Amino acid sequence: MSCRLEYRGDVTASLSPYRIVDEQGREIEWANRFLDHQRVRGLQDLSLRFYGNLLLHFIRWWSCQPGVDVMQFVPQQFIESTLIDYVRAQREEPRKPSPEIINQRSAMLRRLFQFYFQQDMPHAPYLLQRQWWTPRGRRGRRRGPAADFRLKVPPRVIEPLSVEQVHRFWSSFRTARDIGMVGLLLLSGLRSCEVLALELEDLRLSEAQLRVRGKGGRVRMLPLPPETIRLLDCYLKTERPLTNAARVFVSLKGKARGKPMTKAGLRSLFRHHRAATTIRTANPHRFRHTFGTDMIRAGVSLPALQRLMGHANIETTLLYIQISPQDVYDEYTRAVARQVTPARIAQS
Repeated sequence: MSCRLEYRGDVTASLSPYRIVDEQGREIEWANRFLDHQRVRGLQDLSLRFYGNLLLHFIRWWSCQPGVDVMQFVPQQFIESTLIDYVRAQREEPRKPSPEIINQRSAMLRRLFQFYFQQDMPHAPYLLQRQWWTPRGRRGRRRGPAADFRLKVPPRVIEPLSVEQVHRFWSSFRTARDIGMVGLLLLSGLRSCEVLALELEDLRLSEAQLRVRGKGGRVRMLPLPPETIRLLDCYLKTERPLTNAARVFVSLKGKARGKPMTKAGLRSLFRHHRAATTIRTANPHRFRHTFGTDMIRAGVSLPALQRLMGHANIETTLLYIQISPQDVYDEYTRAVARQVTPARIAQS
């Protein structure tokens, strides 16, 4: 079955604007009922779209299984073996998704089952053998429910841009709008969606502050450096078209002139400048990573950085504490300079 995720702006505020439909445009009721429940819980549009895409991937796979009617969702069809087969199918795909994505899809299915049947996914017939170690170092085995298993996820590595890459990429922009957006990514650590969602009332340039609406509807106030203030002020006074749009960043030319800049427009902008500068790793989120890394190296505390970047959990902020080979070399050089001196060598 060829299903798709549609955005419908005409639904009421209590319903999810993202709807999963089949090739004939008919809604898959059980999937959309689950998305509606997430809207009632308070999830924002971006989260609903993410949930919808996770469900859509499963429905497309499930529709290819024998004897399955995806218009119905019954526990007799959806058991733990369904989850195991689904994970196995993803692992065998030519372009296999990352373990993190597979775990997210599995967690979504467990959450879906609990929503409909008010119980955990049944554990039969699969029980996985798991190894474990006793305090004395002896290895043992125990059997556990397969519905609770997760694929091992490799440690996440933050890779910031170098100073030379930042300078070369940033220098390729010509308009104050584009330079200002990059400045918010690099000097304030905003997410690309947060940059695009900024409204004129969020800018408090006279107070050197910025109001940002982050994930989960969380709002945070950020300081604005003088360079970013100058760029934003220049853009607002000289480049921004006369428009009633509340968003700060709008299109500067073409049929969309004066309309809010879209995610596709931002991706296209960065794609063009990546090709022009041959810096393939330059993307909005990489600039955010560069900000976080620079803040840690400058001595900013973890709680302060968590607040600046809008992380819900400090574990995410901890990812930015990474020691590069250059950092190791610098630390070693300073230690040798303090401990190994000609005077001490002569005394020995």
